[in-house]
Amino acid sequence: MKKIKLIAIFLLLTGILMPPALAQDQIFKKNDDVINCKIKEIGMDEVKYTLPDYPQDVFFTIDKIKITKVVFENGSEMEFKDEMTDPEMYEDQKKNAIKVDFLSPLTGNTTFSYERSLKPGRSIEGSLGIIGLGIDPDQVNQSGAFMKFGMKFIKSPDFYMRGMRYAHILKGSYFKPEIAFGYYTQESAHLEGDMGSSGSEKKNVFSGTVQLVLGKQWVMDDVFLVDFYGGIGYGFDNQSDGGYHYGYTVASDEVPLSFSMGLKIGFLFR
Repeated sequence: MKKIKLIAIFLLLTGILMPPALAQDQIFKKNDDVINCKIKEIGMDEVKYTLPDYPQDVFFTIDKIKITKVVFENGSEMEFKDEMTDPEMYEDQKKNAIKVDFLSPLTGNTTFSYERSLKPGRSIEGSLGIIGLGIDPDQVNQSGAFMKFGMKFIKSPDFYMRGMRYAHILKGSYFKPEIAFGYYTQESAHLEGDMGSSGSEKKNVFSGTVQLVLGKQWVMDDVFLVDFYGGIGYGFDNQSDGGYHYGYTVASDEVPLSFSMGLKIGFLFR
């Protein structure tokens, strides 16, 4: 009985005299390292903390850009995001745009495009070209349509500073892998009869292409935009000599290169 009392007294005294284990916060870095520490301050650019193996008046700092999150001793968490790619930085901006290819009616078609931002630096774009809705300079009575689909990767700055963000979520130089296909009919002239009289016949044309498109888009006052682009890739059609297919040009079967270029104007909306 005395032994039990002595043990109880010993444990009680040990608990009183020995300081409790120091509770710790945790800093999770992007390289998967974890720092066990006591966080003292979270500033605009950095986090200040102390380490248990060093005097408590010695402060260490780490840049917030190197941190994914911190977990405090009570279990609460705080996550960190890059301001450049944080969607909350662009909540006040319009993320949708309707465009028209400004010069397309002069080449026998009218092309409309829709672009939507997915996140900072990334958007999708689709285009519909109505062949025949425009001037017919060659008098071929063309009629049909083509479609294009692509994803834009908008260039980010080479260097970052605190508080830096895109001037507009849809603005900047971009790279866009794109796929397109189209179908249309048009009249083609030919000679007929022994006297060589001329006539015309309907021709069905099917074409397609995969291109890498480079461009730059300007946004004014979150309302109006201008988009200039040019593309190169591989294309095909059911004509051996290739040709202009209103949304793009295919060289030939022997040289299956394709090209495109355009100037779009448009308006933004939410």
